[in-house]
Amino acid sequence: MGLFIDDKKVKKIVLDAGKIAREEAKHCKVYTKGRADFVTQTDLNVQTFVKGALQEEYPDIAFMGEEDEDCSCADKTRWILDPIDGTTNYIYNYNYSAVSLALRDGNETIFGVIYNPFTDEMFSAIQGEGSFLNDSPIHVNKAESLENALVAVGTSPYYKEMAPDIFRKIEKIYSRSLDIRRTGSAALDLAYVACGRVDAYFEYRLKPWDYAAGNLIVMEAGGVVNSIQDDAISYEQASDIAACTNKELMREVLEILRNVDRR
Repeated sequence: MGLFIDDKKVKKIVLDAGKIAREEAKHCKVYTKGRADFVTQTDLNVQTFVKGALQEEYPDIAFMGEEDEDCSCADKTRWILDPIDGTTNYIYNYNYSAVSLALRDGNETIFGVIYNPFTDEMFSAIQGEGSFLNDSPIHVNKAESLENALVAVGTSPYYKEMAPDIFRKIEKIYSRSLDIRRTGSAALDLAYVACGRVDAYFEYRLKPWDYAAGNLIVMEAGGVVNSIQDDAISYEQASDIAACTNKELMREVLEILRNVDRR
């Protein structure tokens, strides 16, 4: 399936959105949506900007963004946006946050871009054409077992009730891997699998805007992405996501995540 948008023009929109995020970082207003779940005025400003710019260029493509959570366009060609992935990082000036945008056509993601405005790194992919970091090709590492793998983990902070189960699994992964990392941005963790900065990543109950772009970027970089559960990844509701350099490492990671018993 060919790309029917101008990817350079869309990247420029995301780049400009990142500039908004960077410029507003130290004086943004913060609102609370739930425990450990925040939205800033910048999230809203970035989403308004990106949505408006995309609708002006592509009025026939539907839009789904984190700050409206409208999934009524699930069966349509649609943009999926996270205006600031890693909002808590953003509030704390941790500088590990990103604008994440994907284009879904039917059941396929055909374009994805993730931009960290604080490092000026843009990860992108077009279906069938590979993955790139600032327009240079990127590829996953070759680690085939946890003993040779650096693993990024997510703690699902909006679901504290899951912590005992999640941390048992993290401990098991940690005990068998080189080490673990916890960064606070699912989109960038996926991008880091794609470019070889980590070898695997997993997190529970991610929303589509957290992983829509990142999943494509990982796969186009030669990696694999699976649902932690034995089901298909949903792009309309939350999913449990694992990304790895290859099938061998994925098999080992999933064996742990699916079989560490609750106590």
